[in-house]
Amino acid sequence: MKQEAKSATGAPTTLWDRTRQLASQEILETALRLFTEQGYDETTIAQIAREAGVSQRTLFRYFGTKEDLLGGGQDRFGQVLMDTISEQPADAGVWEVLRAGVAAVLALHDSREQALERFRLLHNTASLRAGWLEKRLRFQENLLPLIETRIDAATGNEGAKSRAVIATAFACLDAASMTWVANGGKGEIMDLYDECMTAVRG
Repeated sequence: MKQEAKSATGAPTTLWDRTRQLASQEILETALRLFTEQGYDETTIAQIAREAGVSQRTLFRYFGTKEDLLGGGQDRFGQVLMDTISEQPADAGVWEVLRAGVAAVLALHDSREQALERFRLLHNTASLRAGWLEKRLRFQENLLPLIETRIDAATGNEGAKSRAVIATAFACLDAASMTWVANGGKGEIMDLYDECMTAVRG
């Protein structure tokens, strides 16, 4: 589970900050429950706000879109991925740094149960899949400069190689999460990711 928010000095944040954090978490949990019970497309913002005990205006102060209610926003996914890869040692290989990025993104989930429900909704809701594909392509383009610097330039075509490597990592994450959902959340996603990587690189 996520720890209580701390300030830059390591001390607990203000009461106002903690109250906002709790309210945000309550809204997210309510949204995820309703999405799971009756479907993402069938659940309205008004219903989520009502069930969470807040106004729609308050809800939108915490979350900009309905999609953000699935888990805090997929843009956060991309930022954590970028930051983690940027922080990896200069001598680390491309597969190693991408694996570190994937692991960091998966760690954003509050619990295994929430991760399972979010992946189930993502893979079983056409509108969410379409939005995820669009953002994934943008994330891949954003990662290009970071991966190109780790690709052997001796034979040229760093751009094409980098795109292929990044696309493979995302495909393996999709395959791993889909398999994990199909298996009812048994095992670890990262173990499945590693198996997928071994298969495509083997």
